Amino acid sequence: MIKSWMVIGGVAFVVALAANWITPSDRHWFNRLQRPKWLTFEVAIPLIWTVIFICGAWSAYIVWERQPDTNPTWVLMGLYLLLEIVTIAYTPVMFRLRSLHVGTVLGGTGFTICIILAITVLTVSSWAALLLVPYLLWSPIGTYTTWQMIKINPQDA
Repeated sequence: MIKSWMVIGGVAFVVALAANWITPSDRHWFNRLQRPKWLTFEVAIPLIWTVIFICGAWSAYIVWERQPDTNPTWVLMGLYLLLEIVTIAYTPVMFRLRSLHVGTVLGGTGFTICIILAITVLTVSSWAALLLVPYLLWSPIGTYTTWQMIKINPQDA
């Protein structure tokens, strides 16, 4: 029998693969952009997001296990999926459109979805809501960084 954590983890992994939907020219565009001087932790960003996605999947697992296969739980699973899709879309969509504005909007959208999700999940499990806090803390940092990059790279806004 397939366990719920396997399905949740598998879906999260498959969606995350879409982040690799970028071309070398997309990567070149982003790598040539100037960064804020205070951005000294860029090398840690993939690890930070990995931890955030693990926390999100764990949160979804807790919610599923509390009220498995109910309509409200399926709606929450849809919100978790939407949050991951919007978050993963940040890189390939921003790179493909070569638009830091698009990245800023996607970052803000993810943050908004996560707030809604966390408030809703709080009624099911405080632990599941707590596991969304890393996203809520980090997402504004990433969004603010992208917004600051618009000022430094106005030609790529």
